Amino acid sequence: MISNDLDIDRWRRELAVRGRIQIPGFLQPAAAEALTDELATRVPWQLAERSGGTSHTTPRGAYPQGEDYDRLIRAGYAAATTGYQFAYDSYMLLKAAREGWDPDLLVHGVLRFLNTPDFIDFARLLGGDPAIRHVMAQATRYRPGHYLMPHEDLEETEQRRYAFVINLGRGWRPDWGGQLQFLDGDGNVLETFLPRWNSLSLFRVPQRHQVTLVAPWAGGPRHAITGWWLAS
Repeated sequence: MISNDLDIDRWRRELAVRGRIQIPGFLQPAAAEALTDELATRVPWQLAERSGGTSHTTPRGAYPQGEDYDRLIRAGYAAATTGYQFAYDSYMLLKAAREGWDPDLLVHGVLRFLNTPDFIDFARLLGGDPAIRHVMAQATRYRPGHYLMPHEDLEETEQRRYAFVINLGRGWRPDWGGQLQFLDGDGNVLETFLPRWNSLSLFRVPQRHQVTLVAPWAGGPRHAITGWWLAS
């Protein structure tokens, strides 16, 4: 599934120095094409958001429509002036696997692959961290108006070592928003990763970061497979 042309030593050295990298052409082209098509056409999405002050994912088969959707998004915007908020579409791969959701979807194979001994060895080598033992992942879709406010990805019970994003949206432009930005303690933007198709964005946890608001004129959703490399 991973491209055979990656210069692993180069990226390992850069990650060790900078704590974050974006690797182009991460997946083999056929795999990237198939996953791109599936995320765009087959995944039964759920809305993840915090409009009520706590994290919430809408039930399967009950994606909010019309005024119900608009109300949740507006409530999230209002609450964002005083606290951490997000809104994006999610398909939780670990939960889906445990509960037997949609067995024909290709994305289930991605989660299995990311937890094979070969991939864990790859993650340990690239990250320089022999403690990595497990990968947690979800598919995500950011539509116009979706966003993820600044946070650090800390979760002590999961022992997150690295966060990753496999970008699978085509032709993304900077003015469409949806960019992964890294911030310092004063809120200054240190670096921005455009969600380039078939790239891997990878960064050490904790790092303060955000996904900027997707613009109303974006040419399509920002699709990705995201998650963490864990030591637990």
